[in-house]
Amino acid sequence: MKVTVIGVGNIGGAIARGLAKGTILKASDITCTDLVQENLDKMTQSNKDFVISTTNIEAVKDANIIIIAVKPWRVESVINEIKYSLKYDKQIIVSIAAGIPFDRLNEFLDKESNLEHGTPTVFRVIPNTAIEVCSSMTFVSSCNASDEQEDLIVNLFNELGSAMLIEEQLMTAGTALASSGIAFAMRYIRASSEGGVELGFYPNQAKEIVLKTVKGAVDLLIANQSNPETEIDKVTTPGGITIKGLNEMELSGFTSSVIRGLKASK
Repeated sequence: MKVTVIGVGNIGGAIARGLAKGTILKASDITCTDLVQENLDKMTQSNKDFVISTTNIEAVKDANIIIIAVKPWRVESVINEIKYSLKYDKQIIVSIAAGIPFDRLNEFLDKESNLEHGTPTVFRVIPNTAIEVCSSMTFVSSCNASDEQEDLIVNLFNELGSAMLIEEQLMTAGTALASSGIAFAMRYIRASSEGGVELGFYPNQAKEIVLKTVKGAVDLLIANQSNPETEIDKVTTPGGITIKGLNEMELSGFTSSVIRGLKASK
């Protein structure tokens, strides 16, 4: 299987490097293109086996999967450049661009211009920045795809963390919850670290404590497959300090602030 990644900046580059470290693809199976030579140089520095190209038309001809990882405003021009070289009956197109729905992507692809090759199979994929360390929560949505094709794309992005197949109508909500959500989690970590300094720890100590505490909370929920409230109940003894702290946070609007922030990010 051959994959072409058009645009190997922060996200596209992370996708290519992560896939090359996985079990499905090798670096030699991945062609990388970009307008910026520095981005291509970074790819070869990370793995000399990547296939490097500066010509999108040539790069897509033999690919089974074409991943378009450019800025949203460049998606239309990239598709206009390559669409007459695509074989819709043999190739899968994956868009990483947020905010461009399937109806727009299909409009760009203009299936009538390539009718002899069938209807395009298109995926929208929204990762978060943790894809850089192969720990992304990635959302996948499909258009005109078979079950086998959906499994293939989900399995590919599972190599870069965890991938979830959802309906397109949930993409915006997923972006708020996981993509913007990673910033919200960082803000909690920052706030807790600052609180730790006020409690008497050095900044590096406070950050380490908070990071390991957050990781422990995540590990508990995953291992026990439990509800957060169940784990909270285990540490909130009657009259104890934990419930006092939680209640004070709620008085300041902790839960409602998180929910309002998520809804504002849609």
